[in-house]
Amino acid sequence: LLSGGSGVRVPLGVPCGGLASRPGCVPSPSGLTPCVTGLAPVPRDPWRETIKHTVTKTLAYSLQQLLLGKVRGTSPGGVSGGLSCCCAKCDANTRSFCLLKETNEQKLYNIANELLMTEKAYVSRLNLLDNVFCANLMEEAMKGTFPADVVRNIFSNISSIHVFHAQFLLPDLEKRMSEWSSCPRIGDILLKLTPFLKMYAEYVKNFDNAMELLKLWTEKSPLFKAIIQDIQSQEVCASLTLQHHMLEPVQRVPRYEMLLKDYLKKLPQDASDRHDAEKSLEIIAMAATHSNSAIRKTENLKKLLEIHEMLGGEGDIVNASNEFIKEGSILKLAARNTSAMERYLFLFNNVLLYCVPKFSLVGQKYTVRTRIGIDGLKVVETSNEDYPHTFQVSGKERSLELQASSEQDKEDWIKAFQETIAIFHQKNETFKTASKEVDVEVSAAELGKRAPRWIRDNEVTMCMKCREPFNALTRRRHHCRACGYVVCWKCSDYKAALEYDNNKVNKVCKDCYSILSGQLDSDERAKKKGILEIEAAQFSGNSIVCGFLQYSEKTKPWQKMWCVIPQTEALVLYLYGAPQDVKAQSTIPLLGYAVEDGPRSADVPHSFRLTQSKSVHSFYAESEELKQRWLRVIRVAVIGEVYFFLVPECKWKD
Repeated sequence: LLSGGSGVRVPLGVPCGGLASRPGCVPSPSGLTPCVTGLAPVPRDPWRETIKHTVTKTLAYSLQQLLLGKVRGTSPGGVSGGLSCCCAKCDANTRSFCLLKETNEQKLYNIANELLMTEKAYVSRLNLLDNVFCANLMEEAMKGTFPADVVRNIFSNISSIHVFHAQFLLPDLEKRMSEWSSCPRIGDILLKLTPFLKMYAEYVKNFDNAMELLKLWTEKSPLFKAIIQDIQSQEVCASLTLQHHMLEPVQRVPRYEMLLKDYLKKLPQDASDRHDAEKSLEIIAMAATHSNSAIRKTENLKKLLEIHEMLGGEGDIVNASNEFIKEGSILKLAARNTSAMERYLFLFNNVLLYCVPKFSLVGQKYTVRTRIGIDGLKVVETSNEDYPHTFQVSGKERSLELQASSEQDKEDWIKAFQETIAIFHQKNETFKTASKEVDVEVSAAELGKRAPRWIRDNEVTMCMKCREPFNALTRRRHHCRACGYVVCWKCSDYKAALEYDNNKVNKVCKDCYSILSGQLDSDERAKKKGILEIEAAQFSGNSIVCGFLQYSEKTKPWQKMWCVIPQTEALVLYLYGAPQDVKAQSTIPLLGYAVEDGPRSADVPHSFRLTQSKSVHSFYAESEELKQRWLRVIRVAVIGEVYFFLVPECKWKD
């Protein structure tokens, strides 16, 4: 484009014609020489309107020719002439409107061309299945290495499907696209050939059985496996497995349905191809019903194959009976301390894979640490002051305390587990409503048969059996492998075979040893517990208020305590060393105590005191909100009005 002095931009190559007499234009003898010097300044006169009119017409015409030329250049298959305007009487002014119609025709052409391109790729995959995988396996089967019927049952009628597409549908589509400018339609071809798509019903029906046979003989016959792996390593497989390629025939018919629906949306109502295209869609939709029921299975199988690769070929993942449910990153809280480790979960309908991330750029991404069966699995919420959003997964093989990234993430995981467990039990007709309480103690019937939840070291300050306090030198912490309790060395000096650990001999506490060996000590179990011997966990799960507070009696140094006011004894404050201690260090009967705000200081800003005669018990909380929560309960308890908490209908004020 060249700019004239008037500011009007004129395309290079615009015929000057009647403008040759204007200043700045050098005409050719024919009067059609392009303007090469632009336009000189033009005063406001009738010539200016002529210029504007000419430029407008020329720009519209040039734009149309540019677009049409581009369309012609993109038409594959030797389509001569591209798309031409269907209106013989169009001039440069009206042809731009006709271009809209031609754009819609181009959309139809693009859909038909996509059908052709995807068909070519599909036929190459069918050839890979039929003439490479199937042929090589059948050749070896004829030598007697493995049964030929196995190969036939795996590949079903893939040869018939291959012949239909390679010798009939694809050639007809190629021919039609080569003559698209004179015959722009595909409905007639599809109407003629789509009835043969019913042959897919046999392939789809056999698909699950084919996957089972493929898995079985890959494990059973090393040569069978070697042939498949050798072909999969070739470039023609594009780094995909045989299972991936076998999915394509199942998905192909719904693909035809989708393309034809799109084609009909763009096709004018009065188009000659509409009747054939609509009839073809009806036939394809009927054929697709055979595939649609398997689409969900194939999508699930695709996911199983992806997970199989992510786990570095972990066995028994690609199985028609396995159904993928959920996956995601999660933190696992250590049993002995409060450290959190990054882990990854894969939840299926019948098993949970507990995995460790493997930092690798390619190939395997996770290593399976534990497989926990859904049969016998339980999931419950847990409370942890330091780590929010936690829950416990307890199975026969192992128990895990996990931390989600958010409250919503925790709820999603718990919901997924609960639904999976419920469906599993419904299918096995043994569904029972699981208890909502935290199952810390393993029942005698399950002892040794399922992995316990380990009580963390920092949750107890004393042996959970003999109740002697721990210390770093003479009384260290040990875990009973049967019940998960933290016990001292004297109480864990026993060994028993545990069924969940393949009957290996493990260290157990004296009580578990008595049960597992059948030597019950009824006299010791019949002993009545004292008032301090109520376990903290027993109260915490059924309390009015509980949590950590710093505590000091009179002038003694501050000590972090787990404080509980249980519903069963709402006038008593229990002080434990840790949330899982089996014995309280002390108790404070609250009735009659005076409640005072503590002196404000930088060291203990959120403090309060309980005083009675010469007894002074000082507390401070981590925040003012937590302090007020405790004071609301204690101020009512010291005057004996506990019914405010125990009766739901009662309303009270601070």
